[in-house]
Amino acid sequence: MGFIPFTFIDVIDILLVASLFYGAYRAMKGTSAPYIMIGIFVIYLVWILVKTFNLVLFSSILGQIISVGVIAILIIFQPEIRHFLQAIGRQRGRFEWLSRIFNFRNRRTEQDINLDPIVLACEEMGAEKVGALIIIKQDDDLGVVVESGISIDAKVSTPLLENIFFKNAPLHDGGVVISGDRVVAAKCVLPSTQQEVPKSYGMRHRAALGMSEVSDAIIIAVSEETGRISVAHDSTIKRGVEPQNLAQTIRKHMRKNDRRREDKPESK
Repeated sequence: MGFIPFTFIDVIDILLVASLFYGAYRAMKGTSAPYIMIGIFVIYLVWILVKTFNLVLFSSILGQIISVGVIAILIIFQPEIRHFLQAIGRQRGRFEWLSRIFNFRNRRTEQDINLDPIVLACEEMGAEKVGALIIIKQDDDLGVVVESGISIDAKVSTPLLENIFFKNAPLHDGGVVISGDRVVAAKCVLPSTQQEVPKSYGMRHRAALGMSEVSDAIIIAVSEETGRISVAHDSTIKRGVEPQNLAQTIRKHMRKNDRRREDKPESK
């Protein structure tokens, strides 16, 4: 009895499968998906055993379940799969050539946006404990988020933002997307974070953090309970930002995006 052939291609195959499973674990971490995956894996093992012992009827039933199960997995794990694919797409340095080919980016700089109306609105809403969620678009396309809300296309102003987030206003729930000096849409649905966060985080903080995980946007969240201002960017969130420091914090994140853009190697 000889040894099982094991080549360099097999090593690559194992590493690729291990990377796929690790990426899937990262995407599903903090959700109930791992428990569902364990159940699916157990069913698959039972199917293998049934086929081994040649139990024809049982094997046929499990085979049909597994064949249909592929579609069920896509439906059940839709948020996790989307998050996993978005995480791959956000590897900007590795896929920058695709961005250039398809012109994905609409670059923003600090000069493109007037932060004063936003800062003043956040300060006044925080003082009155009015909840708010503001997404400042940067390079990444936010078309899916914009389409989930109601189109506005109006110049950014403090009264406009305060009226949108007024407690009894119809556009109060969801987020507002700002691109340049325009309010693009309101009542937008944002993805919730996949991270394990403290229980003190409200829905706005989870949505702000989730949005920062799938885009380079800068997200401002005003707590309806405490009036405190938080800023999320690049999968992190800073809570308790003072109004007088809000513009500085936003510009810091904008400069971070600018440095990333400048550090990318130019195509030859």
